[in-house]
Amino acid sequence: MKKIVSPICLILMICCISLSCNKHTLNAPRTAKIQNVVEDFYGVKVDDPYRYMENLDDPEVMDWIRAQAEYSSMVLGNIPGRDILLDRLIELDAGKPFGIWGIIRLSDGTMFFKKRAKGDNLPKLYVRFVGGEQDQLLIDPETIVSEDKQHFSLGSYTPSPDGRYVVYGLAKGGSEETVLHVMEVESGKKLSETIDHIETAYNSPKWLSDGTGFFYCRRQELPANAPETDIYKNSKVYFHKLGGDVAKDIVIMGSEFSKLNELIDVDFPSISIPINSDYAVAKIKHGDSKELTLYTAPINSLFTGKIPWVMVCADKDEVIGFAVHKNTIYLQTGWDAPRYKVVSTQLDNPDFSTAKAVIEKGEWVVDGLSTAKDALYVGVNDGGFNRIIRVEYENPEPIELILPNNSAGYVTSASQHHSTILLATNSWTKGSVTYEYDPGTGSFTDSGLTPKGKYDDIPGFSSTEVKVKSHDGVMVPLSIIHKSNIKFDGKNPTLIGGYGAYGNSRGVNFDPLKLAWLERGGVLAVAHVRGGGEYGKEWHSAGQMLTKPNTWKDFIACAEYLIEKGYTSSPFLGGQGGSAGGILIGRAITERPDLFAAAIISVGCLDAIRMETTTNGVPNIQEFGTVTNEDGFRGLYEMSSYHHVTDGVVYPAVMLTHGLNDPRVNPWMSAKMTARLQTASSSGKPILFRVEYGAGHGVGSTQNQRLAETADKWAFLLWQFGIAI
Repeated sequence: MKKIVSPICLILMICCISLSCNKHTLNAPRTAKIQNVVEDFYGVKVDDPYRYMENLDDPEVMDWIRAQAEYSSMVLGNIPGRDILLDRLIELDAGKPFGIWGIIRLSDGTMFFKKRAKGDNLPKLYVRFVGGEQDQLLIDPETIVSEDKQHFSLGSYTPSPDGRYVVYGLAKGGSEETVLHVMEVESGKKLSETIDHIETAYNSPKWLSDGTGFFYCRRQELPANAPETDIYKNSKVYFHKLGGDVAKDIVIMGSEFSKLNELIDVDFPSISIPINSDYAVAKIKHGDSKELTLYTAPINSLFTGKIPWVMVCADKDEVIGFAVHKNTIYLQTGWDAPRYKVVSTQLDNPDFSTAKAVIEKGEWVVDGLSTAKDALYVGVNDGGFNRIIRVEYENPEPIELILPNNSAGYVTSASQHHSTILLATNSWTKGSVTYEYDPGTGSFTDSGLTPKGKYDDIPGFSSTEVKVKSHDGVMVPLSIIHKSNIKFDGKNPTLIGGYGAYGNSRGVNFDPLKLAWLERGGVLAVAHVRGGGEYGKEWHSAGQMLTKPNTWKDFIACAEYLIEKGYTSSPFLGGQGGSAGGILIGRAITERPDLFAAAIISVGCLDAIRMETTTNGVPNIQEFGTVTNEDGFRGLYEMSSYHHVTDGVVYPAVMLTHGLNDPRVNPWMSAKMTARLQTASSSGKPILFRVEYGAGHGVGSTQNQRLAETADKWAFLLWQFGIAI
């Protein structure tokens, strides 16, 4: 039950925090010095007062960041009730015996998967043999610690087709700097070879069918003085033969791999070896663009020195996903289909122009393909409701699966070795169940892979789906999760989040940790803004580059709706966004600072003008634009939160979070935004910079790190709302 704190009590509470932090307050971090850099872009003068912070090797910069981190840690740790909130999060997390995901099933039924059991700090790699009494632990990252005391996390993994070996990646401290290792499964023996500079964001290693070796994508090795913008350039696909010298691994795909289409430097290539197929499929991902270029060639030609690659589709064909059954390739394409459709062609003679329709374009959005032994499974998003369509190979009539309790759901594991598939239900307010679906009997059987947790079905909570009119009349979906007996009195602590980039949708999911917010009378809202993929490619392109303002304007409209309908009011409203969603929340608070009491920006892209100078900047040009042309600059300037902070404005309280090992969004983005807000804001409200030294973008963080960060965020919000924990 929430308790609203009176203004006098709130003042006393703030004083208590100040007193408890008194020793630290005497050494509060200094205001960052200003060393303004002015650049002229197409006649527009752009100030950058904290450009020097981009040099994280500067001891003075790191001293300032450390001081900010220490101060923020002290303030957050002394918020009354913060530890109570953390204890509750730990209790909720322990309510489920274990969680399993990333299931790979082999022909004999053996399963490899990640599993995090109650009390585990990191997911571990297990194998489950058919008829085995218990899961066999293969890799436990918790037993591996670096010399500088940072943890290692498990990345991608791929078992050999016969299950004899598994290749897996480990990365230190959330850095995503993956190193591949190989293990012999039966003995648990680790082979001597290791491979570094691995690119796993868009692909994972793929084995030859005989298990003698695997293909992998590797980034180039660079000299110490190379610009950071070169790190993700010129990736190549290699083949490694087990037991061989890694230095002698042969290049299968690189910038010169084919006269048909030379790779450009920001392309990410990979190779798939489909089960029971004569053909390999080469995938080229063009930076962070969704559209793919695909090639095919006979598997037996891959080591001939001159591979006869044949194009399946070009990026202009708007293919964003594919799946293979024998020698048929199924393509998810946006060509003449704003919400995507599915077509097929043959790998022995591919021709996109004559591809056969499998799923025609419609009102739902096609968002995933999986192939089983006897059928293709197509995931579709119908207004936020995930459905599954089954199409038999021999009788290609699309049939929707009706899941137990008419639930929404998605395929989690399908294999061409098996007719049965695994699928999971999803909901905002109830825990997921993983079913095994048998098309022979039409039955759904609880697989036991997702055991029911203590808090998976707590009564008294509801979700509401609405559509909100945005600034230009477009209707934007908004999901609202709350107590069933909510009072629409404008006093409910409310947190609204959004993302809106890369055409990625915010899917329905249940997380028991959210109960720590909801049971206090809190409201959680998800704004499905433009820039995402909720309504297909047009929804994506309507929040991209020059149309990017729709992303935060949609978010603002959804926040205003929550106030208008009495869910909350500005003194009790917080907003959050992370990564590319940092644009959303950063521009929301700079455009409408009066709307929010507080905001949380996690690993946020905040200086869009300087994005392409960073490690991950060049691959993102296709999503956000480039300052090298005028339209690109004007789009980036408009979406750059840092450049829209204005001196003397009454800004809300803001908590920025970042891991120093982040390879995707450079930590100086948050540092510069912190410094700018601290100087500019006239509200007197805190601007905190929470720094995690042993983490990155969030990928590979430990559970303890996640729980502590969540406790800090929610305690910060409730403190700013004047609500006692």
